[in-house]
Amino acid sequence: MKPAEDFLKHKLQERQEAGTYRELKPENGLVDFCSNDYLGFARSPVLKQNIANEVNNHPLSLNGAAGSRLLSGNIQYAEDLESQIATYHQSEAGLLFNSGYDANLGLLSSLARRGDTIILDELVHASVIDGARLSYANRYSFRHNDLESLEAKLKIAKGNCYVVIESVYSMDGDTPPLLEFLNLTEKYNAALIVDEAHAVGLYPKGLVCELGLPERIFARVITFGKALGGHGAIVLGSNDLRNYLVNFARSFIYTTAASFHQQAAIKMAYQLLGNAQEAIISLKKNIELFKQEVNTGESFNLLNSDSPIQCIVLGSNEMARETAKQLQMNNLDVRPILSPTVAQGTERIRICLHSFNTENELTLLAKTINKFVQLHAR
Repeated sequence: MKPAEDFLKHKLQERQEAGTYRELKPENGLVDFCSNDYLGFARSPVLKQNIANEVNNHPLSLNGAAGSRLLSGNIQYAEDLESQIATYHQSEAGLLFNSGYDANLGLLSSLARRGDTIILDELVHASVIDGARLSYANRYSFRHNDLESLEAKLKIAKGNCYVVIESVYSMDGDTPPLLEFLNLTEKYNAALIVDEAHAVGLYPKGLVCELGLPERIFARVITFGKALGGHGAIVLGSNDLRNYLVNFARSFIYTTAASFHQQAAIKMAYQLLGNAQEAIISLKKNIELFKQEVNTGESFNLLNSDSPIQCIVLGSNEMARETAKQLQMNNLDVRPILSPTVAQGTERIRICLHSFNTENELTLLAKTINKFVQLHAR
């Protein structure tokens, strides 16, 4: 056997022995408490029909883009869509990317150059970390949501400095003191970048707009695969930032553009979002109901979160897997989040709440968790 094959087998065996081996699983018909479909858009028959109508209204559209946007893949529809989304989020301009990962990778890897500095919250998404690594800039991380820790890094920053945070963190579900972070970065002439992937929906236009701060933020990343129920992302900022990314962001330049169908889905999702107040209210009620009903006692930690992402830290991969298994046996689709995805000792179940979850489903979820917690109380 070739050395490369030996290496693969060895690394997979290591994962299996450590209990961190990952496997793909098909849909299972359980009650959804694990997807990012916070407002039910991904399953919406109304959105599906609106997308079909939009596609039918453009009979000359191609099945695929057939090239990158700098070659044959650009269409006026995409540029109009970018302008519409930018206006909705109170930004000067925006540039579409094929995924949130591509957006963060392209943005961070192209902005900062050797001699510049990128400072990241320690819990930012892997795509942000990977984009920073590709930039060749000096890289630092600061303690999660800790202003003093960030300031210590800002004091030693060199060159152009970029600070990256999320407005709702994907694995903890919490929000940063955004205004305080903004004031601090402005004090040190650093550019603040905010990933809004999990905030849009809970806040219709994202937390930045909710707080009235869009003009002071250097760049925002909005993704369409969570509450909007689709796929893709947009980087929002100035016209100069858009033009810079068109020229330097490799994950934009060297990839086939999104299909017309994908762009139509994004456009129709934004139309639906404009009339989604009832769904947003239902989502917020469900979040409050779950937090009232669940009781982890002193044994396990329910992380402080007002978002749809509710996490119970269980302290080991074994406990996280066993808790998720018990919930799945009760027809509740909750998944364990294991190390190394999260730090060792913070393994957890990650519960995603939705506008479409019923009161009975939420009560069953909370009661099942409470029963398991009592059984395993330290």
